[in-house]
Amino acid sequence: MKTSRTAAVTLLSALLIAFGFNQLLIPHKMISGGVSGITMIAGYATGLNIGWLYFILNIPILLWGWRELGLRFVGWSLVSVAATTLFLQLVPQRALVSDIMLGAVFGGVIVGFGSGLALRSGSSSGGFDVVAAIVTRRRDISIGMLIFVMNGSVIGALGLMTKDWDVALFSLLSIFTSGKIIDLIHINHVKMTVFIVTSQTEAMRAALIPLYRGVTVIRTRGGYTNEEKDMLMTVTTRYELTELRKIIASTDPKAFVNIVETVAVLGEFRKPTV
Repeated sequence: MKTSRTAAVTLLSALLIAFGFNQLLIPHKMISGGVSGITMIAGYATGLNIGWLYFILNIPILLWGWRELGLRFVGWSLVSVAATTLFLQLVPQRALVSDIMLGAVFGGVIVGFGSGLALRSGSSSGGFDVVAAIVTRRRDISIGMLIFVMNGSVIGALGLMTKDWDVALFSLLSIFTSGKIIDLIHINHVKMTVFIVTSQTEAMRAALIPLYRGVTVIRTRGGYTNEEKDMLMTVTTRYELTELRKIIASTDPKAFVNIVETVAVLGEFRKPTV
């Protein structure tokens, strides 16, 4: 069931990315950044098929990702890249909108939504997404903004090649929009601290342990009732927060829970799977 869902989401993300490329970005000679941006520049300069260039240039990056991120992630990423290549051949390459601003913004939204779906399902759309996934596994930073920073050199290359900085800057707007959408969907890097005041300490602690997150038990006393209880503190990701809330509700429905967003975590913290 999970494999079927991942496959469906991966194919949907590939279709969205191909649609964003062929209907909103490529007709206006814009680029999406990353490896796809490099292939677009090469395609504009040589007239070669952008879809096949996209596939070929992703192969060495996927091999690197296989070594760093494991077979499952790279296997699904390969499916995504292959499906995107196929959809790039099938989706008509014509302008959905005549305004380049609309093309940049909505192209970024659609490509970012597709890339974010792929990352959230446990794969990626290849290219700089794989590079960013490797880096963010070692550094606790935003994957969308990292992709945006890496794309700066690609934008510079487009501007220098075409001498049309209007198109280059509209491409930058599209990439920025795409990065923000990715961050809205792929939220593994956002950390949340959860404080749970409960009278079911052992049951709650036992229920939280399988999440593989550290749990600290702090003795507390109510300021109003003067009643002593335990407070359990744990740090998780926003992506895993839904599961944590279900566990708390089923273990002690009367527990008082305070959830706050964490600015940074120092020391040991298990990185979520990509």
